[in-house]
Amino acid sequence: MQICQSNSLKPYQDSMKTFAMTLFIALAATMQADAVAAGKNLLKETDKAFFNTEEARRVGDQVVIYQRDTGGWPKNIDMWSPMNDEEMKNAMADKSRTDDSTIDNNATIMQMKYLARLYRATGDEKYRDSFAKGLEYLLAGQYENGGWPQFWPNPKGYKVHITYNDNAMLNVLGLLKDIGTESLYRKGLVSDSLTRECSKAFDKGIECILRTQIVVDGKPTVWCQQHDRETLLPAPARKFELASYCSLESVGLVYLLLDIKNPDERVKASIKGAMEWFDRNKITGMRYVRRGNKGDADCDSWLEPDPEASPIWARYYDLENCRPFVCDRDGVPRERLDQIGHERRNGYGWYNDRPLNLIPIYEEWKKENGVN
Repeated sequence: MQICQSNSLKPYQDSMKTFAMTLFIALAATMQADAVAAGKNLLKETDKAFFNTEEARRVGDQVVIYQRDTGGWPKNIDMWSPMNDEEMKNAMADKSRTDDSTIDNNATIMQMKYLARLYRATGDEKYRDSFAKGLEYLLAGQYENGGWPQFWPNPKGYKVHITYNDNAMLNVLGLLKDIGTESLYRKGLVSDSLTRECSKAFDKGIECILRTQIVVDGKPTVWCQQHDRETLLPAPARKFELASYCSLESVGLVYLLLDIKNPDERVKASIKGAMEWFDRNKITGMRYVRRGNKGDADCDSWLEPDPEASPIWARYYDLENCRPFVCDRDGVPRERLDQIGHERRNGYGWYNDRPLNLIPIYEEWKKENGVN
């Protein structure tokens, strides 16, 4: 039996569609308000329905206010909860600051991704212009050698180093790559010529990664958290972040290299060298135990024997003998967690299992690229 729709029902159907969309948007706004109350970072939101709400625009307007005149944003600030008058006044007064724009802790990248989604939903030019200013900031911060510092335009101390720590440079390269491949960044947001500029900056960044990889006896290994901007050698940062082989940030760099299409021999050698280093330096028969929440007086962490435990890796290995170490704020490397104070022992991730996730991807990559 065929069921035919009468045209007389169309106005009713259209009104129901409108009602359903209105209800959907209202529910999305309610959910986002609940998210704010629960402390959710709305700048990480990706739901398209959300970006059609007034709540999304309110957050976007605050993001624009927090943007510095440099084009970048500061880190570790709640930019999504409603601002009071005092916060608004302070944010406006801080716009001219040149010492806190950063890519650390996903700052600047996170705001730009949010603005791109909001512009796509609203077409409002102020969000497009803010994104463009942020992109100009990122491109201007790249060193000639392809690296990025943690802060600019006025970095001081260790912040001038090429920074892989907390995936700072990796996040920049990820955005630059997405600009060339994802439709979100097209259609009036990023021009073709600027897209090509982003592609060139990405390629320079990959070159920097290859050049900073630590080489021992002619074989590439992994990377330090940061590298000297002049010599490209491993460099220290905070007192407890010594120049070293660093497993955690190196995982992210390998992920990026694995994603390169038609890799040349240098990229292949880089990936293979890093994966072989991970294999040689895994810790077996031990489990990393963490009790309680960070900041609680009774929280603690330690390594305990467990023959069934999956492999783990120390965050740091010394450059001389490639031995795992931990470190307190006195800058002295030590072998065991119980040899450093409670604050650093439990306020930092000293061991991880992230390289495990690379193994199946690497095995498939070897087959695809003819690597033994």
